[in-house]
Amino acid sequence: MWRAVRFPSLWLPGRKAVRLSSSNPPKPSHPFPSPSNSSPRPQAEKQRRRRAREEAIMSSQHSSAEVKSVNWSEKQKIVYTVQTSPGAKKDTSLPFPSSYSPEYVESSWYQWWEKKGFFSPERHQLSHSVDQTFSLCIPPPNVTGSLHLGHALTVAIQDALVRWRRMQGYRVLWVPGCDHAGIATQTVVERRLLREEGKCRQDFTRDGFIQEVWKWKNEKGDEIYHQLRMLGASLDWSRACFTMDPSYSRAVTAAFVRLCDSGLIYRSEGLVNWSCALESAISDIEVDSKELSGQTMLFVPGYENKVEFGTMYTFAYPLEGHDGEVAVSTTRPETMLGDVAVAVHPDDPQYQAVHGKQCRHPFTNRLLPIITDPTVDMELGTGAVKVTPAHDHTDFLLSQRHSLQRVTVIGGDGTMMPCCGQWLEGVKRFDARQLVVDALVEKKLFRGKKTHAMTLPICSRSGDIVEPLLKKQWFVRCNEMANKAVEDGQLEIIPHYYTKTWKNWLSNISDWCVSRQLWWGHQIPAYQVELPNSTDKQEVDPDVLDTWFSSGLFPFAMLGWPEQVLCLLSDLIFFWVARMVMLGTELTGQLPFKQVIFHSLIRDKYGRKMSKSLGNVIDPLDVIHGVSLERLQEKVKEGNLEPREQLVAMETKDFPNGIPQCGTDALRFALCSHKIQGDLSIPQVLGSRHFCNKMWQTLRFTLGVLGDNTAPVGTLEECFPLSSMDRWICSRLHSTVVQCEHAFKAYELHTVTSTLYSFWVHSLCDVYMVRSRTLTHTVLYHCVSMSLALLSPFMPFITEELWQRLQPFRSGSTDQASLCLQPYPHSSQLIDG
Repeated sequence: MWRAVRFPSLWLPGRKAVRLSSSNPPKPSHPFPSPSNSSPRPQAEKQRRRRAREEAIMSSQHSSAEVKSVNWSEKQKIVYTVQTSPGAKKDTSLPFPSSYSPEYVESSWYQWWEKKGFFSPERHQLSHSVDQTFSLCIPPPNVTGSLHLGHALTVAIQDALVRWRRMQGYRVLWVPGCDHAGIATQTVVERRLLREEGKCRQDFTRDGFIQEVWKWKNEKGDEIYHQLRMLGASLDWSRACFTMDPSYSRAVTAAFVRLCDSGLIYRSEGLVNWSCALESAISDIEVDSKELSGQTMLFVPGYENKVEFGTMYTFAYPLEGHDGEVAVSTTRPETMLGDVAVAVHPDDPQYQAVHGKQCRHPFTNRLLPIITDPTVDMELGTGAVKVTPAHDHTDFLLSQRHSLQRVTVIGGDGTMMPCCGQWLEGVKRFDARQLVVDALVEKKLFRGKKTHAMTLPICSRSGDIVEPLLKKQWFVRCNEMANKAVEDGQLEIIPHYYTKTWKNWLSNISDWCVSRQLWWGHQIPAYQVELPNSTDKQEVDPDVLDTWFSSGLFPFAMLGWPEQVLCLLSDLIFFWVARMVMLGTELTGQLPFKQVIFHSLIRDKYGRKMSKSLGNVIDPLDVIHGVSLERLQEKVKEGNLEPREQLVAMETKDFPNGIPQCGTDALRFALCSHKIQGDLSIPQVLGSRHFCNKMWQTLRFTLGVLGDNTAPVGTLEECFPLSSMDRWICSRLHSTVVQCEHAFKAYELHTVTSTLYSFWVHSLCDVYMVRSRTLTHTVLYHCVSMSLALLSPFMPFITEELWQRLQPFRSGSTDQASLCLQPYPHSSQLIDG
């Protein structure tokens, strides 16, 4: 137990001095006083101590506003060269290096933590344990190469929460895993086979291609786990899983069968998002929206020349049996071969005379009824719209209301169907666009074109233009499950302002297409029953399940713990979280977790989300170790981007001189300090590295104050009465602990990091170490030691290294003690007065 004094007003650096109780902090007679309780020293020793103090306080100090002006020069790299067997504890009795070096600090610690079982709830026994559990599942990253800074942000936040709860004495479980990522992985392997062997998927049998995927997975799959270890993630590796593991596959099959038996899964024809490049249905989350202000030429996979978008075409349908015509406008004239009606608003005066009449299709000779519907926008185009139910979501709904037929004219490979006629059959859809326009001109039915703002759906996996297609697919009925999730009300959404959006989205959810026309994934467990003497021979369903279906089972399939928290990017709120909540509630009768925390996204300087398909991702290891510009460019070339995409990625690199070595602790601290959505700049991470050096020099000075006498430092109560400056720094520490408690409970990690940075730099270094007439050994020791414990969840490597060097002065220390299992500081430890 030690005592701290809280004052009604405090002195803050950079502001006017205000009163501390009844007086300001005493002004020192000289800037670098000797510690208290020490005998007079020779002049040389005073000078040495002065230089050490200057080094400690002169290391760069950067608030968030100053970070962008950080100047970087190459730092000396110090390497830990002691031969340490894997899992052995690092030797911290060696001389203390003169400056901070991430390579030196981050060596050996993780292997020791992992071997000692500090991350397994069954193996670590804590004297301060409490009868509470805390479990958290990592959003399983796609096994498609490596993590980027967006993943690192999630890992840094999750690990901070995990380490905080573990230090509080909770029984903590954090399970690692990887998602098989059906579309992404199949795309990567197909590109690799084409590049290296000149083969496509269809050149293999299905089993042969799947073997190629497993081969790639076994070669590359461990890279993500290596990155997680380098990031210091305190995961229980004994429970690591892959979503294509046999046990997990059995869970997926059981879930599908159970939902099917409950009538919640059905097979039907429906309009789905279709990628012609992948020849598969894709999820809503795999569709990006590209806003076009008007006429735009874009590259489309499979086309040599750019394709024109953002143009409105107008053509006329002749009235059948009457003089006149009805002009319609569309951005997709190639789909007019699938038109089955013309729709107008019932109150539109210009079309009152044609209600109930018919038009004749100029190419198919089909009669098209003119129908009225209040959803038609009278101000858009001509006010009359062509109805193509098999290729447009709005038109599909119209066809349901008006019992219209649905004619598919574009095939799954993106070419025109035989029903379009020989002149179009087999032609690529966007090549067919100009052929259709030319044919309309020839028939004197074309009425012109003009630029038109529009939203273009893009497949995030292939870069292809998404084509709405009518396909027979497997669907999950979501309405009933969504209502349960909304009515339950026990799930806490953090920040709370997402709650209303969450409920609104679930209340208006549509059925979920869960089948994919891929080879890699969980094959749908559906079979055709063959009667005796039947000539109808059909195989097992060839489709696989949407990856979101299997990943939706992850929390309760892999954890099964009562207190679970999920932390992830806010752009997944309506997709993965909803699926996990609905499937978990339906299959287990309870929520898969009690809280969901949404954090911000890391974007590039253009405001784009980091994505491998854009080539704008940064490998966290490149920030940790540093990387040259040449190597960054090589990585772009080694990726799976197409040549055009490579050029764009190379041109938009933001690091003309490469990335300097920052270290894991600096990266993690910067990520957890990241509050507002936007780009995380390297100068911000460098500012955190400067903070690491500040911590390093502070401990060098502290060890100098403590001297060679390794007698245990006593409690603060044993050295009372304290000076006013000692009481002030203890009060600041108490206030810091209180703020950290509140911010951690609110999951406001940026507040925790800001508070801890402010205490260490401004209160401890700028004020206490500079302005004190005398430094009290015990006060300095406890301020530094407790600050290291407070920072441990964010900066596990440097805090462990520095804390271990303080252990000779700690009473009751043991050789195997680790900071990650020490009690997290709590205000109840501190007594005011």
